[in-house]
Amino acid sequence: MPLCVHLTTMTTSHRSIIHTERAPAAIGPYSQAVKVGSTVYLSGQTPLDPATGELVVGDIATQTRRVFDNLRAVCEAAGGSFDQIARVGIYLTHLSDFAAVNGVMKEYFHEPYPARSTIGVHELPRGATVEIDAIMVLG
Repeated sequence: MPLCVHLTTMTTSHRSIIHTERAPAAIGPYSQAVKVGSTVYLSGQTPLDPATGELVVGDIATQTRRVFDNLRAVCEAAGGSFDQIARVGIYLTHLSDFAAVNGVMKEYFHEPYPARSTIGVHELPRGATVEIDAIMVLG
C-alpha cells in the first residue's frame, strides 16, 4: 500500500497535522499526530486494523503488535522511526498483561529504551484492551 501523507500547516502556530492511511483513521475529533517544531505527538493507537477499522482478534501480544504497527506507520508518515521515540504511554485494561506487552515492546524497541509509563484503566474505546501513545523527536 503506498504511503499516503497529508501535512497541513496551521496559521496560528507552527503545527503540522500528520495523517496516513496505513494507520486507522481517527475515531474522534483528533489527529493521528501533530508535529510542532521537531517534536511529534502521536495520538493513542488501539489494535484497529487500518483496512477494516475493526479490532484485531487474538491475544494481547497479537493486539499489541497491531498497535505498534499502527504507531510505526504514523511515525514514518511524520518522517521518523521508533529510534526517535522519546516517550511511550501504555494503557491496559488488565495490568496482568504487563509482562506480555513488555515482551512485544522489546520486538520493536532496542536499548536505550524510551521513557515510559504504564497505566491501568477501566476501559478503552471500542472495547480495546491496550492503547499506546508516543512522543517522537526528529533530527
